[in-house]
Amino acid sequence: MRKLMKSTAAVLALGLSIGTASAQMAPFGSDDDLAYAKLIWEAMQAQNLVGDHAIKSFPYEGTAPHGAMLETFYSSATIGDHTGALIVKRNYGPAEVEADQIIAEPGKHLGAVTVMYKREDGFDADNQNWFWAKFLPDGSLDKNPKGMSLAGKVAKGMDKGCIACHSGADGGDYIFTTNAPIAEMMMMK
Repeated sequence: MRKLMKSTAAVLALGLSIGTASAQMAPFGSDDDLAYAKLIWEAMQAQNLVGDHAIKSFPYEGTAPHGAMLETFYSSATIGDHTGALIVKRNYGPAEVEADQIIAEPGKHLGAVTVMYKREDGFDADNQNWFWAKFLPDGSLDKNPKGMSLAGKVAKGMDKGCIACHSGADGGDYIFTTNAPIAEMMMMK
């Protein structure tokens, strides 16, 4: 009996360490991803794309998983010594929210801010070097059901998630809102 208990304990320990190793090897949510996302949030604050003094536009009807109504902004940002295209999408809800309500009280209806940032060559060549992040309105990172922060190569290699969905965008650029060469145009500013 004692031998069986030791064997069971060893199997459980092995399973826990394998599970921990898998979580540590995930393509997103690492400490480096969190630190980089923080720099992106600071760049968005400096451009008034987020926060109390954020610029506003007219919200348009959204789609899942982003929100009932959306605002999208195209810019560029310099993080460290790299300048990349920055796409910021403000996600509003609940499902029945209307544009006039968002215009009157955006903070009341903001659910999340989703971001695509074009990193340096070699970051994720398989997916055009996009860095993905989903921020809550206070600037903290949202988490998936497993508790992983949504920043970095979010859901790379998975059937669902940022990369899986956006890889199907027309034009092969991972951008749904337009087929114009946005990333290249933002870098020409």
